[in-house]
Amino acid sequence: MPRFCRKIYLSIKTILLGMRVTVRYCFARTITAQYPDVEPICQERFKGFHVYQIERCIACMACARACPVDCISVERTAPRKLDKATGLVTGGKIKRFAINYTTCLFCGLCTDPCPTKCIHMGPVYDYSGYDRALRTVEFTELAKQGRRTVVPLWHKKAKLPHWAAANRDYWEKFDADKRDLMLESVGPDDSAGDNEK
Repeated sequence: MPRFCRKIYLSIKTILLGMRVTVRYCFARTITAQYPDVEPICQERFKGFHVYQIERCIACMACARACPVDCISVERTAPRKLDKATGLVTGGKIKRFAINYTTCLFCGLCTDPCPTKCIHMGPVYDYSGYDRALRTVEFTELAKQGRRTVVPLWHKKAKLPHWAAANRDYWEKFDADKRDLMLESVGPDDSAGDNEK
């Protein structure tokens, strides 16, 4: 009987602890974020759209194997090796590095096993659009444009809020000195070479 009473006590205690948190938020003041006029506040460990450093990638496909939903596709022309002295990769070219964001969980599991630390979860949180096909981001195409991550479609407007224009300018200038290395890492679009996923 004492054991039964203890279980009832612990059940009630657990429910009350959970309800204390719920009730606190139930009566809290609602705050409406005036996005896009005001920049939203992201937490320090926010996981947004990926930032990919193609010139450091050895196309080992550790990220694709770690992905629980199989949304990463990697194709290369030949094996690539990291030169530890320069921190850059020599060898084959990357034909395709794509992430399908319609299925991506933004879990960050692809960033942990990467031996060269060339893929990171970035701070970009908005990539809304009208075409589902655009949700598959071809990072090799972005590298040809000198970019490492996606830029929200509405950032292409002429008149932007100050914070959005500053973000757009930051990503356009980000690693501008490495654009030649990025272009050197991109391979041909034909189907020759190793096709790997």
